[in-house]
Amino acid sequence: MPLEKAGVVADEIAELQLFVQIVKAGNLSAAARTLNSSPAAMSRGLSALESRLGVRLVTRTSRSFELTEEGQLFYNRCARIVTDISEAEAEASSKGAAVKGMLRIGAPMELGRHLIAPLITEFRREFPEVQVHLMLSDSGLDVIDEGLDVALRVGLPADSSVIARKILSAKRIVCASPAYFKKHGIPAKPSDLLQHDCIRLVRGRRLMDAWLFQDQGKRFEVTVNGTLSTTSGEVVHDWVRAGKGIALKAAWDLESDLAAGTIVQCLSEFWCDEIDLFAICANRQHLSPRIRSFLDFVAKKVTSVVPKGTKRA
Repeated sequence: MPLEKAGVVADEIAELQLFVQIVKAGNLSAAARTLNSSPAAMSRGLSALESRLGVRLVTRTSRSFELTEEGQLFYNRCARIVTDISEAEAEASSKGAAVKGMLRIGAPMELGRHLIAPLITEFRREFPEVQVHLMLSDSGLDVIDEGLDVALRVGLPADSSVIARKILSAKRIVCASPAYFKKHGIPAKPSDLLQHDCIRLVRGRRLMDAWLFQDQGKRFEVTVNGTLSTTSGEVVHDWVRAGKGIALKAAWDLESDLAAGTIVQCLSEFWCDEIDLFAICANRQHLSPRIRSFLDFVAKKVTSVVPKGTKRA
């Protein structure tokens, strides 16, 4: 690229970055303080951008401004571009940095023990200068509140300020032990579950008793009943294996039992629901080499350990 052309591109990128900073700050004076500049310089930069685009981006007042419709659309796109540039720079600069330091990881109890913990052991063999603290909980760990670098959790968090990377998707399987089915019979259709003792999972204050199915393209829920419920997915697994009832479990938790026949699937022709595992980080910008390396490692390695009925995202 000719030097003149490169200079023009750099100037245009700088204009986009300036515009994003102005909008985030809320007014020209605040943006000037953030960038160690002057309100007049901010105003000139904004006017130059509007002149180049041939459109008004903001409606100015004496103290603040409001984005026009075109300005809002332009800001949404600019914010993504500026973030991508920042991430690209951070990634490039981190390539030569050492992968070391403390890495705090959170994961669901059962999945953490059987899938994540072995992966961490393998990760440390590749990056021995990283220390890892693994926190296991079925309460849906919050990456910010718990001070975690990475939270592996089922489902997306409500907080839109975090970044989520899908790691796995899996079927939910209705299952019980052969002993339970021998004693109580195998349900032939989802509504038959109303006559069975179903083990329910509890998330927060919510009892997960509405199980989702599909029949001839129509989705519907069955509200199941039972004598046992728990906040622990691992306890649900133990109760199912012990013949205490029927449960709805993710395929990634059942590989060895399904293979051994100690747990048996039913109602597979009515399957509809799917469960997703996400890696959650506090933000997208300037991820440390150890966090970025762990995310890439898990995304790569998990393909060789996921069970039948589970797929990589």
